[in-house]
Amino acid sequence: MTDEFRATIRRFLERERDRQTAFLAQIVRRPSDNPPGDCAPHADLVAGLLTELGFTVERHAVPQSLIHAHRMSSVTNLVVRERFGDGPVIALNAHGDAVPPGDGWTRKPYGADIVDGWMYGRGAAVSKSDFAAYAWALLALKASRAPRRGTVELHFTYDEETGGEIGPAWLLAEGISRPDYAIGAGFSYAVVTAHNGCLHLEVEVHGRSAHAAKPATGIDALEAATTILGRLYAWRRTLAERVSAVPGIGSAQMTVGLIGGGINTNVVPDRVTFRLDRRMIPEEQPEAVEAELRALIADAANAHPEARVSVRRILLAEPLKPLPGSAVLSGALCAAASEVMGEPIGTSGVPLYTDARHYAACGIPIVLYGAGPRTIEAANAHRADERVPLSDLYKATEVVALALARLLAEA
Repeated sequence: MTDEFRATIRRFLERERDRQTAFLAQIVRRPSDNPPGDCAPHADLVAGLLTELGFTVERHAVPQSLIHAHRMSSVTNLVVRERFGDGPVIALNAHGDAVPPGDGWTRKPYGADIVDGWMYGRGAAVSKSDFAAYAWALLALKASRAPRRGTVELHFTYDEETGGEIGPAWLLAEGISRPDYAIGAGFSYAVVTAHNGCLHLEVEVHGRSAHAAKPATGIDALEAATTILGRLYAWRRTLAERVSAVPGIGSAQMTVGLIGGGINTNVVPDRVTFRLDRRMIPEEQPEAVEAELRALIADAANAHPEARVSVRRILLAEPLKPLPGSAVLSGALCAAASEVMGEPIGTSGVPLYTDARHYAACGIPIVLYGAGPRTIEAANAHRADERVPLSDLYKATEVVALALARLLAEA
């Protein structure tokens, strides 16, 4: 790609900054919290805004039975296709659902306030900013008239916070799209080629209720659960030794994030449940990880033979590993990002799990790159005062546009 085309893309995006910022503000101001997962209204808003930009937008409503099975209320996934001739299909995927805002905000969670160059709001960084980045990257590519062969698709989906099964996974399973390559939502200062997997298990301990005046006549489910939790927490310390060779990943992790049970203060609890989150590094095998946890829980439960303990899998997200072809994407993005950011931008891993795994599971090479600051912590992702620096939104948009131009020119 010549300097002339690079300059055309840059000038177009500079002229469009106000319109791109206004687009992002509009979609941040419309809540799309998941849970409860009533996300179709947000998709309707985005579809209308994309249509105003000149795109043809496909609305793919997920069947209600699947929506309910995934504990959501409404889901419509959006697909835009721009064909530039015969060549590879490159999908750009970002999610429009967001975790609920929670407490502690100093700015309005849905205000899209801009302070010192940062836009604040739930979903501003994860990952509504990439709706704006990807849409304007595609607009810039169209405006540049750079030589290109292939198709660019926008996949804007709405269930990443509950696993992606009725978002990207559903689009792929239904044959609505089958891209050759994909780029998923990310941050601006690294091209992510690998990420952790995740296993969620629910442990349920059944005992027998009794009056607190006669506790020995019952079976204390909380006592048994406490023994199991103690073993899990002691074992958790050993995970520090399981460190990934992929930069940025770190070690395996385990967290107990939910617990509930009991009837009343003066009653021996007859049932306790808790859910755990086990983050798997790319080198680990999910089946072995789950088997190890189940064996550990069963062994701890032996100390309370009268209690009944069951374990149910809630979620299994495979780790992301580079596929053949991923280097084509990462090479184009790293080159463009290094040029635009004015510093070397390389590849790394992240200790999260994302919708990227659904593309990889179908054999589609995918990397993560998008709009955001240097770290998740700087973005306050999933925390109060979530925010994205607008300067990095503009730079990331240019990076994606330049990378797409290079990929389609080389097709």
